[in-house]
Amino acid sequence: MLNVQRFDKLGLGDIREKVLAGKRLALEDGERLFACPDVLAVGSLAHHMRTKLHGRAAYYVLNQHINYSNICVNGCRFCAFGRKKGEPKAFQLELTDVLKKVAEREQDPITEVHIVGGCHPDLPFTYYETMLREIKALRPTILIKAFTAVEIAHFAKLEGISTREVLLRLRAAGLDMLPGGGAEVFSPRVRTMLCPEKLSGSGWLDVAKEAHGLGIKTNATMLFGHKETPRERLEHLIALREAQDETGGFVCFIPLPFQPANTKVESARATTGVEDLKTIAVSRLMLDNISHIKAYWVMLTVKLAQVALFFGADDFDGTVIEEKIGHMAGAESEQALTRPELERIIRDGGFEPVERNCFFQRMAA
Repeated sequence: MLNVQRFDKLGLGDIREKVLAGKRLALEDGERLFACPDVLAVGSLAHHMRTKLHGRAAYYVLNQHINYSNICVNGCRFCAFGRKKGEPKAFQLELTDVLKKVAEREQDPITEVHIVGGCHPDLPFTYYETMLREIKALRPTILIKAFTAVEIAHFAKLEGISTREVLLRLRAAGLDMLPGGGAEVFSPRVRTMLCPEKLSGSGWLDVAKEAHGLGIKTNATMLFGHKETPRERLEHLIALREAQDETGGFVCFIPLPFQPANTKVESARATTGVEDLKTIAVSRLMLDNISHIKAYWVMLTVKLAQVALFFGADDFDGTVIEEKIGHMAGAESEQALTRPELERIIRDGGFEPVERNCFFQRMAA
């Protein structure tokens, strides 16, 4: 699979040697991988690394997504989810509505609830604290993965307190982990074009590292396929790698292909399958210190996510149940998958399905 002549012919012989030796790749190596016309060669390197880390295991989680509001002050150009207050399709759930969604699934063996929303202009911080406390009261054993680094910074600004205090108060209320959203691409050039009102890339990293310092694990994402260059993708990955060297707090990395429908990004186009698979593979190869790479089937489609398990990904996400963000941007995937469906998809790809929780601890069979 990693034939010497094949990689020498592609000009990737030295990268092959680095991967086999477990050596860290440089930005320039990543540029050559992105430029390589043979996506299967790049994928085979990533698959080697994925197999070395995880064997044939492919992880999934029984989870539930809840979006409490899409009302947001930021107005990111790439976002089809966010709305200004009073606009058509703007929504904000009352706490009773959030708890009803959790209660409706009370008999399901869900281990994780994933909660994110827009940066709402005037919801009090007690809304979020109460939400977490009530969910924990309703389902004490469930793990709550909630609020991106962008939301954390927004809460701090509205409340007039530090992000550290926000994190401490949310942890006391029941927060277990932060999701990885809001990272987009760290490039200041891109953020100035597409999300100038949003927390900066360096600000996102600061909040993530602060959470790690408090013992709160997080995920990390990258939104790709809009206005960024391959080099800016690589700079994003290296910034995450350096932060992980410092804190060790990232659990999983999620590359997210840009969904152009209903956005304000000029000349927007959907990514191709080859672009998606190559980005997943390069992410696996560059992020040598982040154990898990997610093939997020909601954004990739189920079929491409299955193939991505051969391109460096080892996680398939989970049941999800109700997804709004990607689907409002034109995602064509299902709204939910069942445990039998997830396990069948993974097995049909030749992998071993392994149920996990949000920390990637294996669940008892």
